[in-house]
Amino acid sequence: MKRAVSLALFLAVLWSLLSGQTSPLLLGFGVLSVLGTVWIARRMDAIDQESQPVHLSWALLRYSAQLSREIVVSNIDVVRRILSPRLRIEPHFLRVRTTQPTDLGKVILANSITLTPGTVTVDLRGDELLVRALTHASGQAVEEGQLDKLVPRDRQERR
Repeated sequence: MKRAVSLALFLAVLWSLLSGQTSPLLLGFGVLSVLGTVWIARRMDAIDQESQPVHLSWALLRYSAQLSREIVVSNIDVVRRILSPRLRIEPHFLRVRTTQPTDLGKVILANSITLTPGTVTVDLRGDELLVRALTHASGQAVEEGQLDKLVPRDRQERR
């Protein structure tokens, strides 16, 4: 039930941010839309631990703050390399093993690497990521597992 409530809150906040409507009629339509969507999702049995990871909420908020910091630092590095001809750009591929025990953790890590400027996750198979890095420094950061250590751990068993 808490996952359904979580989905309803998420959809309500998203609807209000995207629509910007405050008239009672349109707010009513928004509430009906959210309730209808949650009802359909429950009937389809589509609300599960991966679609609504309520158990990771606080950890994901902390992770978002840390990831935002990494994105800013990487942005500055990429801009410096673009503007300065002395700083080298050495694109290369590397394979990295992840320590994430669940599929959700692996996907969060792969997406986080892609969000960080200078690195792109090209493939994810099993416990291995194929990453394209813009510089050796950004590739080394991925190999050292800086983001992998930051990703919140899901306590579920491995599938």
